[in-house]
Amino acid sequence: MSRIASRPISHLLDIHLDSWRGYVVLGAILGMFLVLAGRAIYLQSLRHVFLQQKGDALASRVVELPAHRGMISDRTGEPLAISTPVESLWANPSAAQLTAQQLKQLAAVLNMPESEIKAKLAQTDKEFVYIKRRLPPSQAEAVTKLGIAGLAMQREYRRYYPAGEVAAHLLGFTGLDDSGQEGMELAYQNVLAGVPGSRRVLKDRKGNIFEDVESILSPKPGQDLTLSIDMRLQYLAYRELQAAVIANKAKAGAIVVLDAKTGEILALANTPSFNPNNREGVKPWQMRNHAVTDEYEPGSTMKPFTIAAAMDTGRYTPDTLIDTENGSYVIGTKRIRDAHPHGMLTVSQVIQKSSNVGASKIALTMTPEYMWTAFHNAGFGTVPQVGFPGAASGSLRPYEKWRTIEQATMSYGNGISVSLLQLARAYTVFTNHGVLKPVTMLKLNGPAAPGVRVFSAKSADAVIPMLESVISPEGTAPQAAIEGYRVAGKTGTAHKPDRGGYSADKYIASFIGFAPASNPRLIIAVMVDEPSAGQYYGGTVSAPVFKKVMQGALRQLDVAPDKEITQKPIPATVTGEDEST
Repeated sequence: MSRIASRPISHLLDIHLDSWRGYVVLGAILGMFLVLAGRAIYLQSLRHVFLQQKGDALASRVVELPAHRGMISDRTGEPLAISTPVESLWANPSAAQLTAQQLKQLAAVLNMPESEIKAKLAQTDKEFVYIKRRLPPSQAEAVTKLGIAGLAMQREYRRYYPAGEVAAHLLGFTGLDDSGQEGMELAYQNVLAGVPGSRRVLKDRKGNIFEDVESILSPKPGQDLTLSIDMRLQYLAYRELQAAVIANKAKAGAIVVLDAKTGEILALANTPSFNPNNREGVKPWQMRNHAVTDEYEPGSTMKPFTIAAAMDTGRYTPDTLIDTENGSYVIGTKRIRDAHPHGMLTVSQVIQKSSNVGASKIALTMTPEYMWTAFHNAGFGTVPQVGFPGAASGSLRPYEKWRTIEQATMSYGNGISVSLLQLARAYTVFTNHGVLKPVTMLKLNGPAAPGVRVFSAKSADAVIPMLESVISPEGTAPQAAIEGYRVAGKTGTAHKPDRGGYSADKYIASFIGFAPASNPRLIIAVMVDEPSAGQYYGGTVSAPVFKKVMQGALRQLDVAPDKEITQKPIPATVTGEDEST
């Protein structure tokens, strides 16, 4: 009985112990809940900012908004360099898990090796990697249709040059980051580039943007740039220069067209050239702007400066006689020769016949300091402030180091080096009554800068008829004559320096002149490097280029003739060309 009675008591004890355990468990659960609630309250109130920052770091991104690069146009407003929107493909390597089939499809659409794409996607330590930039619209659309997770498009701008190779050396080009690399694109990078903007976006774990949060900074577009170039003249100059280089089997050529009064560069071309829209396979030497950055010995195109400086001494007039000693003159152990022998020549005839002997004799009557100062003031040996990267200064050695033979040879352009642009600028002293004008590649919206006086107006003006006589049938450049216009100019034919001396069969053929001579409107300088088709004189190689470009330019600019039109034929051959030796 007692055993039977004890069972209910034991059962009650069991129930009592189970309830106690329940309370313990319940208490533990309530304690944990209170801890979690407290933690939640702590994080939501005291640590809210910290958590928000962490969340943003995982999902929020600041995306750069590229600025639209300013347009470059010619003086009439014709676009020369414009930026068009394009899409660039990028990826988050850790999120872009491409299957073998997707990789194959992407490589086919992008026309890229699969290995190259794999290498880019292997950079898992980065969150942003470009796969391919500046895709054509059709290619960008095809990539988007693939719908591959972890890949996205970003808007950028691609530079386009409508004139192609015609103005390549002048404009230069931009790189992948849309910054200027050469030419005017580089020189005016700060003006054209603008300021990028930015916006904050939210991205999912695959790197896809699903919400624009805010615009932080709007992009500021770059400023437009208006050049002094007239594309009508640029096309004309490039076409004729290229034809001459091909016809004469030359190594290269360059041409500069200046406004004779303002110094504005209306055309500047080089050949060989390149297409700035597609530079694949282009060699570095093809990108050289020969007209601005290359130096060469100008030959007899320097003689007018020697004569103007000499007349400023008061010892010479255009009619002063010079004994050219039958074309041979010895200085120490060196001999100076003329291409064609003459006896007594006037100062004017020294220019007309391009006598090296005559120029040397005149130069040696001046002190080295005086002659150096005249050349220096004309811009030789100094960088022309044209705002173009890499503009050459040329070489004009200090007069204290001149030997007698060096002073003599510099009078006809040997032992001194110039760029074609530098020489073209120097000739503004003859189109502006002795005043050297600054040159510019930007269109002037006001009056031209006053310039610096180099020669007296009397001496500079007296040189013009001498330069006109060069174009006559008796001169060295009758092929530069233009019907209906008075033309003034000077030929130059110089041996190229080679291994401490001068090459026997490599020449620089040049011609520089202006028209109309009565009231000059344009200066055109032409240089052809190493013509090898039989002719190498400036009067037969470069003068015809000058004629064609000047003739077309005067017509396009509607410049009135200043000479009575005659039917007298112009000789097809040069009778008295110079050769600087």
